[in-house]
Amino acid sequence: MNASTGKSRRARVSRDLSSPQRRSVLKAAVGGLIGAALPAAVPAARAAEAGVVEVAERFALVTGAGGNVLVRHGAEGQVLVDTGAAELADALHEALSALPGAGRVVTVLNTHWHPDQVGSNAAFGRDGAAIVAHAKTRQRLAAGYYLPDEDRYQPPAPPAARPTRIFHDRGELSVDGERVEYGYLLEAHTDGDIYVHFRDANVIAVGDAVSPARDPAIDWFGGGWLGGRVDALARLLERIDDETLVVPSYGPVVRRADVAAEHRLMETLFERTTVMLRQGYSAEDMLAAGVLDDLPRRFADPLRFLYDVHKSLWAHHNTISHDIV
Repeated sequence: MNASTGKSRRARVSRDLSSPQRRSVLKAAVGGLIGAALPAAVPAARAAEAGVVEVAERFALVTGAGGNVLVRHGAEGQVLVDTGAAELADALHEALSALPGAGRVVTVLNTHWHPDQVGSNAAFGRDGAAIVAHAKTRQRLAAGYYLPDEDRYQPPAPPAARPTRIFHDRGELSVDGERVEYGYLLEAHTDGDIYVHFRDANVIAVGDAVSPARDPAIDWFGGGWLGGRVDALARLLERIDDETLVVPSYGPVVRRADVAAEHRLMETLFERTTVMLRQGYSAEDMLAAGVLDDLPRRFADPLRFLYDVHKSLWAHHNTISHDIV
C-alpha cells in the first residue's frame, strides 16, 4: 500500500466511522462474527468438575480447573505444569488424588503468572513442592499487578505460592531419570511465558503461547505483544516435531501442524497491522478495513483482539519502524 492510497483509505475509514449508519453496521458485523466463531471449540468459562484425560503414558491433562493442568504422574509423586484457578482448587486436588502418585506433588512449573495458571501454587508450596518459573513470574507474584480488564489490583501472592526456583533463559531438571527442559518465550502472551518440554516423552506444555480453542490473548499490559508471539511460535516450531503432543493453557492437545498454522496467522497479522499502525489506523479502523476478513480463522471478539494487538504494537513501536513517531 503506497502513501497516497493509505491516506485516502484512512480518510474514507474515518469518514465512514463518523456516520451513525456506519457505526450501526459495524456493530452488527462484530456481533455476527461473535456468533459465527467456532462455538464448539470455545470452552466454558468455568466447569463444575475437573475432568482427566490421559494424553500419553504417565501423562494426564486435568481440564475444568481453570487453565489446563498437565500432570506427569508416577508412584514417587506428581509433576504439574500450572495449578489452575484458586476457586477450583478442590476440583483439581480431587482429580490429582485419583492419579498415580495420589496427589503428592513434588514439582510445579508455571507457564506464566495469570491467576488461572497459579491458583493452587500456595497449597503445593506449603506441602513442600518446588515451584519453577521465569524470574518475571516470581516478580509479578511477589509484587502484585494490575488487571485492566477488571480495573483492580491483584495483591501479592503469599510466599508459599511464589516460585522457589527461577531462571532467565532456559533450564533443565530430571524426573525419574527423564529430561525436562524449559525455556523463555519472550513476551508471547505476558512477560513471563515459558515452555516445559518433557523431552523423552515428546510432550510439551506451552501455556497461552498457543491458543487453539479461543482468541489468542495478548496481555499488552502484562508485557506481551504480537511480535513476541510470532517469535515464540517460531521458536516452538524449531523445538517440536510432527509427533510432539503440544499442551496449551486452554483447549485440546494439538500437534506441530496446528502450531505452524497459528504461526502463519500471527505472522500475517503482524505484517498487516504494523503497516496500518504506521498509517495511523486505530483498532476500529483496522477492523473496518477488513484486516481479519480473509483469514482462515474466525475470532469470537475481533474488535477486542485487535485492540490488544494495537496496544501491544504501540508499546513496542521502537521495534517495528525507525519512524513510527
